[in-house]
Amino acid sequence: MRIYQCHFCSSPVYPLHGITFVRNDAKEFRFCRSKCHKAFKQRRNPRKLRWTKAFRKAAGKELVVDSTLTFAARRNVPVRYNRDLVATTLKAMSRIEEIRRKRERAFYKNRMKGNKERQLALDRKLVEDHPELLRMRDVELRRAAEKQAARAEAEEEEEDEEDEEMEDAMSVDEEEEEEAQKVVLKAKKRKQRA
Repeated sequence: MRIYQCHFCSSPVYPLHGITFVRNDAKEFRFCRSKCHKAFKQRRNPRKLRWTKAFRKAAGKELVVDSTLTFAARRNVPVRYNRDLVATTLKAMSRIEEIRRKRERAFYKNRMKGNKERQLALDRKLVEDHPELLRMRDVELRRAAEKQAARAEAEEEEEDEEDEEMEDAMSVDEEEEEEAQKVVLKAKKRKQRA
């Protein structure tokens, strides 16, 4: 099963999917969907459309120069079937895919690190231009701390009130028990007299 690449956006085109356009000079162009086909007919440049892989590669968003990418190149030379060769090829393919994923992850992390540094520089410039923002932030933090302290005090007061109510309820229960015991003792004494 051969999987083609979309001529416009470079996404995979599976058999019986997409659109095939054959030019007068018999050159075939395969597209994954009508969006790519229409853009091609309108002579749009894929490097200028942000959703294509050509743009991502041109803008440095994707790993372009890597030795693992050469293994994906199509080879049209027929090779005689050999079980050992197939086994080693499959192992190599999985290993190459693993290496490619690691390198892409490292590339992405390195690219994102630049974004963090740029954002930090922009934040510093903002603070230098507007020092009143820091004062406002301090005031907000102080207010938040005061609110939190007030909440903690309110919670402590509620707990104290609950403890007092529990003690009152327990003392009332104890008093009722003592009175009940006294009544029972009086009843027993009456029975003994009678």
